[in-house]
Amino acid sequence: MRSPFTLRISAPNASWTIAVRRMEARRTARRETPPPGQAAERSQAGLWNSPWVLLVLASLFWASNIIIGRVILGPVPAIALSFWRWSGAFAVAFCFAWPHLKNDWRVLLAHWKLMSLLSASGIAFFNMAAYVGLAGTTALNVLLMQSCVPLIVVIWAFLLFREQASGWQLFAVAISLCGVAFVAAHGSWDALRQMRFYRADLWILASAVIYGLYVVLLRRRPKVHPLSFMQVAMGLGVLMVAPFYVWDLSKGVRMAGDWYNFAGVFYTAVFPSFISYLFFNRGVELIGAARAGQSMHLMPAFGSLMAVLFLGEALHLYHLVGATLIGSGIGLAQWAARRGEGLARNDGPRPMDAARRVITRVRE
Repeated sequence: MRSPFTLRISAPNASWTIAVRRMEARRTARRETPPPGQAAERSQAGLWNSPWVLLVLASLFWASNIIIGRVILGPVPAIALSFWRWSGAFAVAFCFAWPHLKNDWRVLLAHWKLMSLLSASGIAFFNMAAYVGLAGTTALNVLLMQSCVPLIVVIWAFLLFREQASGWQLFAVAISLCGVAFVAAHGSWDALRQMRFYRADLWILASAVIYGLYVVLLRRRPKVHPLSFMQVAMGLGVLMVAPFYVWDLSKGVRMAGDWYNFAGVFYTAVFPSFISYLFFNRGVELIGAARAGQSMHLMPAFGSLMAVLFLGEALHLYHLVGATLIGSGIGLAQWAARRGEGLARNDGPRPMDAARRVITRVRE
């Protein structure tokens, strides 16, 4: 192909033609190359419209919450960490939520009992129990035991809404709970036979049970903007944690004043509590709740890797056995849900579908 700048000696105005074409090429290049500020805006817009990048980052930040918590718990009491984490998240989210909250506050006030229950189960008591347990066990144990939440949702869905699980789903729950028990007993068959479990791991199991209740109740949440809902839930959660925090202070239990403790609290307030929430909800908006919920399986993978690399925790055989049992149970339950064997009422929501959609603070 002949180049647009090819000289044609026979043309009488060859030099003039070449000059014009060069000027046009320079103008086109300037139009196609955005200024630095505009290029940055386009890059940010690209991130905001990349669902799997957002979902992977959300899972990474949620997993890092367990790692950061494991590092600073001790110098930072569990109740203090819970209180300041959600107080900070409330403050950060306020400027984003306020325009929506002005329109939604009447609906939220009308559902104050349900909002109180959601805040207690999803923010206050779940978080306190998780941090109390995390202070006395390994991050690997926490990650494995909390990964059974989708199966706990099946149990809560039956207890509260009489959603009948299939035989396959019940079998899946039993398999996963065996994995949880094996991890809680640290692989000791004697401890399993005598039902002797480590206290910290029982706190983690309690937190998973509490959070499973929150997930099931989310289907009844008020129909308001997600930011309005989260803002009120965080505010109520802080108020519920506050009496326990004041009690700790009265007993002289205080946070050590090292800079890295404050940095850790700041991180948990901003990234796992607020940014992950925004990223996950944007991912749900772009590709739907069912597909976005699958990204939550990245949390144990990310968290286990970080626990080994940054905390120096060792993978034991009971971790591998527990992970295999829990993962097998979740996979079997999802297979059963896809086959449509989950409910006696065909027109109702399926518990495993709900569990895949909501495994974090707020989903849709």
